[in-house]
Amino acid sequence: MSATIPPHELVRLQMAATGRSRVDLLADPTLEPGEQARLDGLVVRRLAGEPLQYLEGQVPFGPIEVRVDRRALIPRPETEQLWEAAVVAMGEAGPGTPIVDLGTGSGVLALALKHAFPPAPVYATDLSEEALDLARANAAANGLGVAFLQGDLFDPLPSVLRGRVELIVANPPYLSEEDWERLPDEIRLHEPREALVAGPAGTEIVARIAEEAYWWLGIGGWVLCEIGETQGEAALASFGTYEREVRPDLAGRPRFLVARKGAPCCR
Repeated sequence: MSATIPPHELVRLQMAATGRSRVDLLADPTLEPGEQARLDGLVVRRLAGEPLQYLEGQVPFGPIEVRVDRRALIPRPETEQLWEAAVVAMGEAGPGTPIVDLGTGSGVLALALKHAFPPAPVYATDLSEEALDLARANAAANGLGVAFLQGDLFDPLPSVLRGRVELIVANPPYLSEEDWERLPDEIRLHEPREALVAGPAGTEIVARIAEEAYWWLGIGGWVLCEIGETQGEAALASFGTYEREVRPDLAGRPRFLVARKGAPCCR
């Protein structure tokens, strides 16, 4: 059964089944009967198309590690790059520097930002109460205090934050309905559709963020938003009231909208 799994994936599944490190497994690959049974079950699920990260259960992200399951998207390298850009943009953040993560999912952006800026108040919103349950568990596991709020984008934020937020980050839904139909089964059948599809065009949520963020940001406040690689021009148009630019990911694809309210844009 295990022979049909690529070797690098099999090692990761062995680590998940045994709780042992890669080095320990290389030194002694013998599995106890219970470990072998767990491995066999994971292999069956992987062969059925379940994402490897869901089977492993834990994903590293910047300075933290979080649990992931089908309640939220699997964190991708692009989202970690978005976090890195946000940290550089802010430089520092204290108790009077509110930070907001829209559509937090498993909580990775909010938690990694709280880790980078411990004194700053961090708020994270999501429509899905199931995703927020996962995010709260990840916050507890990492010992990080984030205010998780259920609701649509900015709706659940305390009104006292209007005009005071210094940083807004988002990995929003940015796929179109047509994009969704073309996704690999591994994504389409397992990861939450509502976290991926924005609407017929795919740019609907990014446009809403652009419109609403302006009223929540303080002067000089930042918005960093992950976008689809074909959406750069549309995103720039949506953020027309800001100083803004589109930045590439590590593969050179235009994937990040970086905007600043009422100040020269980008460091």
